[in-house]
Amino acid sequence: MNPWIILSLAIGLEVCGTVCLKLSHGMTRPLPVVGVVGFYLSTFTLMSVCLKHLEVGTVYAVWSGAGTALVAMIGILYFGENFTWLKILGLSLVIAGVFLLHQASS
Repeated sequence: MNPWIILSLAIGLEVCGTVCLKLSHGMTRPLPVVGVVGFYLSTFTLMSVCLKHLEVGTVYAVWSGAGTALVAMIGILYFGENFTWLKILGLSLVIAGVFLLHQASS
């Protein structure tokens, strides 16, 4: 399977794990805690598969950058976090950086 597809799945699982972390209220709610553990174990497993085919710096930068951007957007849309143009500019730069790293590795 294409390592970029696997990395995309790892990013999605990491985002799910981070949302569960928010929903766990300090790791006090059992079901979200199970989600945190399961999603993070899954994401690191998929990342290790990607590292067989892609550079470690690229994998980590794309994984963390895309995950950060997605989690920030979820925070704005679903958790009512503040929406500022400076935040949008920062997210745009992160997304542009992820795109450039992907292009540099292709």
